[in-house]
Amino acid sequence: QVQLVESGGGLVQPGGSLRLSCAASGSIFNILLMAWYRQAPGKERELVARVTHDGRIDYADSVKGRFTVSRDNAKNTMSLQMDSLKAEDTAVYICNAEIIATMTGGYYNMDAWGEGTLVTVSS
Repeated sequence: QVQLVESGGGLVQPGGSLRLSCAASGSIFNILLMAWYRQAPGKERELVARVTHDGRIDYADSVKGRFTVSRDNAKNTMSLQMDSLKAEDTAVYICNAEIIATMTGGYYNMDAWGEGTLVTVSS
């Protein structure tokens, strides 16, 4: 069993900042990739940022220069620092991870998702 839990969402004014966190727990051998997605009302889920185990990072064009993703491989955690927030950043932010999990007798790959945390940018 593997679980992803997000925290840090909330209400912030335009131009403000928030920091989201994601913690992975359970029978984890290795986490290959961690990513943040978001889904706004009436829109499809979109990739916000992702970071590989060896530190390669990609951002959506819409957040480049404003958001910073980081991860701690030892703690199986990932953070998203969001600055200069805009109304269009309002969405549920969801943590995703590609994990090699352990089980009796071996390993298996899994794609894990958190339940999400709501970020609302409004004055």
